[in-house]
Amino acid sequence: MKFSTTIAAVASLIATASAHGGVGIYTIDGKDYQGWQPYNSASGQVTIQRQYSSFNPLLIADLTTVNIRCNNAGTLGTGVSAPVTAGSTIKTHWTQWTHRPAAVMIYMAKCPSSGCNSWDGAGKVWFKIDEEGLVSGTQNAGKWAGDQITDTLNWTTTVPASLAPGEYLIRHELLALHQANNPQFYPECAQLTVSGTGTASPPASALVSFPGAYSASDPGINFNIDGSAAMTATTYPIPGPPVWDGTGNSQPSNPEPSSAPSSAPSSAAAPSSAPTTLVTSAKPATPTTPAACTSAKYQQCGGKGFTGCTTCAAGSTCKANGDYYSQCL
Repeated sequence: MKFSTTIAAVASLIATASAHGGVGIYTIDGKDYQGWQPYNSASGQVTIQRQYSSFNPLLIADLTTVNIRCNNAGTLGTGVSAPVTAGSTIKTHWTQWTHRPAAVMIYMAKCPSSGCNSWDGAGKVWFKIDEEGLVSGTQNAGKWAGDQITDTLNWTTTVPASLAPGEYLIRHELLALHQANNPQFYPECAQLTVSGTGTASPPASALVSFPGAYSASDPGINFNIDGSAAMTATTYPIPGPPVWDGTGNSQPSNPEPSSAPSSAPSSAAAPSSAPTTLVTSAKPATPTTPAACTSAKYQQCGGKGFTGCTTCAAGSTCKANGDYYSQCL
């Protein structure tokens, strides 16, 4: 009996481990970059991806810890960043993944002038560039974004074409929802050097921090896949901020030392240029900003506490799913 019990326990452990996974390969501008290999020795591993210890998930208790950022306690880079052109795609390949259902969320954060390698990603600097949750059908029995990764182990996202050049972290995250009120978070981070002619940076309203972006009470986290509501609901409130649409000109809150009030000398040196700048920017700002504020299909467009765009792109309408979430469908 003891032998049989042990065999069963080992089989169960293997099955559980095989259900988890992480990004193993990044394909960027036609070149493959090896991800971190958590079960191999750290010695000799040189990769664009930040180190993490295992394929095991992070849970609700981890939402308030630094681990939720990159699946580690603030480990820095290995000295390598992948070059990528703004507007091009990044294809990620998971080593394994079998959880259904799951949502997919992808963030970026601009690194300070000292670069990404010695920066841990702290602060309100992360902006979302891609997300997908429930694709069709009901929450309980429908098709989810994570099904694509279960079936192909691949996901492709596009770096915003308007993004200003610089060094960035990219954060891929899968949110497994197969256990009622017990979601599992699988984040991993990698280093990029973005080039191109873009000049845009997300406004402060689009930026979040990890920890801080998610709360255990968020509807998409305090979520019961087997509950009665999930049997009929046809939308899912993806956690975190809306996807940044590539517009806006305010700079990300880079974690630069506060000892850099260097703007004062330049202002003093050229006081006469200030009025010209003010007059030029004042005219176009008022009419263009509201018109450009639309949410793409499947993005959030309303709900209690929501401050983003409430107008949906052509071909979709804003539909409520409870008091706290509305989505363009």
